[in-house]
Amino acid sequence: MTREKIHETLSGYDKKDLKIATICSHTALQIFHGARQEGIKTIGICTENRRKVYEAFPLGCPDEFIIVDDLRNIPSDELLEKNALLVPHGSLVEYSGDLSEIKVPMIGNRESLSWEKDREKMFEWLTASGLQVPATNEPDKIDRPCVVKLAGAKGGRGYRVVNSPDEFYEHFEGMNVTVQEYLIGVRVYPHYFYSPLSHEGYRASEGKLELMGIDRRFESNIDEAYRTEKVGLSFTPSFTVVGNELLVVRESLLEEIMKMGKNVTESADRLFGGIPGPFCLETVCDENLQFFAFEVSARIVAGTNIYPLGSPYTAYLYDEPMSMGRRIAREIKLAAKANKWQKIIY
Repeated sequence: MTREKIHETLSGYDKKDLKIATICSHTALQIFHGARQEGIKTIGICTENRRKVYEAFPLGCPDEFIIVDDLRNIPSDELLEKNALLVPHGSLVEYSGDLSEIKVPMIGNRESLSWEKDREKMFEWLTASGLQVPATNEPDKIDRPCVVKLAGAKGGRGYRVVNSPDEFYEHFEGMNVTVQEYLIGVRVYPHYFYSPLSHEGYRASEGKLELMGIDRRFESNIDEAYRTEKVGLSFTPSFTVVGNELLVVRESLLEEIMKMGKNVTESADRLFGGIPGPFCLETVCDENLQFFAFEVSARIVAGTNIYPLGSPYTAYLYDEPMSMGRRIAREIKLAAKANKWQKIIY
């Protein structure tokens, strides 16, 4: 689906009857809640058994459901008939295969999601942004603890620490993986929103960059390693994300955090046409207060779910509660009013 085809589709949409759609997973409660706050109707793409979960949270429930047998099946034709704009999140990236084939207009730049899914291209993006990154190793050259990561948005599922080539081949031979040096430090995941529609605030590219929040993540048993070892149990570290917690960094670090977000935004312009909307850097901050970026998520991330009524940082940006879900909905309204959909939708 080319940009031209998507914009042709948008030209037939009724701006007074727009709907926001997403898969009922990941950050859907926040997306539906934020759209409701901005007065935009919503559509949840959902399996029948999951529907009751969303109905249990009335203010985070979509206005209507489209029931599917499998979340990998995006009902494009039905969504197009309903003037729907699709909000991508981690489950869409993981389930939906080739995102370039989805006919529904998508918030942000779908090209950025392909750079997220391909770890080689992701590291090209990070290094082009001037960020410090962990060393990557060929399997035969593993000589220190390394994290082996599977491709895609798996929330840490299936990742493993290995210490030697033999250990790597025992678990990952023939698989599409990335081998990264294991970094020691505090995990710091800043959530950004880039708007090409405004020039007020922290300038980046042709618009402004907002820091919407920061989180760190609870990763199954690795976060309880010290307790496990204290009671004398051996275990295999697992990195599957179970949940997230709020993080406020020391104020002197904000300069570097904003600079990293600006650099990622501007390198995205050069590499693949920009990254309007939400994105997140996954970093480790070491004892010297140096940041190392090991991943970038080119869409809303689950860590933003901590802040359905705003974060300690959006409190300094807005006089009203502002979640990432609501910020997405607000941007849609601003773009529609200014007739600048082409800047935020592909």
